[in-house]
Amino acid sequence: MPNVHVLTSGYVGERVASTVSLIETGGALIIVDPGMVSSVSVILDPIGRLGHEVEDITDVVISHHHPDHTINIALFPNARVHDHWAIYENDIWTSRPAESFEVAEGVNLWETPGHTAQDITTIVDDGDDVVALTHLWWHQRAPYDDPLATDLDGLHRGRERVLDVATLIVPGHGELFVPDESTSR
Repeated sequence: MPNVHVLTSGYVGERVASTVSLIETGGALIIVDPGMVSSVSVILDPIGRLGHEVEDITDVVISHHHPDHTINIALFPNARVHDHWAIYENDIWTSRPAESFEVAEGVNLWETPGHTAQDITTIVDDGDDVVALTHLWWHQRAPYDDPLATDLDGLHRGRERVLDVATLIVPGHGELFVPDESTSR
């Protein structure tokens, strides 16, 4: 069964950092959104404390192509990189839709455009919880309308879809939270 570890919770304000997570499942180690952080040590140190080396990371998923979510991809030299339409490994570009793509056992990608047209959500089913790692919410108290969204209708459809299954949400720039009736749809 997959385990989700939030390595560092992101934030927005005078400074910006991405929420960066590690998913352990079977033989796969998956990093989600290795973007801007105050220091790469806030990504690398927790990986080491969990008993892993950067060379062990098998996959990196980026929720969308903004640098605040992608700038540290190169920390993981052996990882395949997944986005909304392809897998990148060394010099091989393998086109595929993200929708329902299984990165590893219990870890699937959903196309959830809204913040950008290319947004994806990583869905992790660990048998007890369904965790959504997503930029549909910046943080738990995200406004109803994302002020930078390129498709507000798509954003709200994506939120509804995720809220139909997710018991935990890892937002793009905040701490993991349990969705409830106050969660923006």
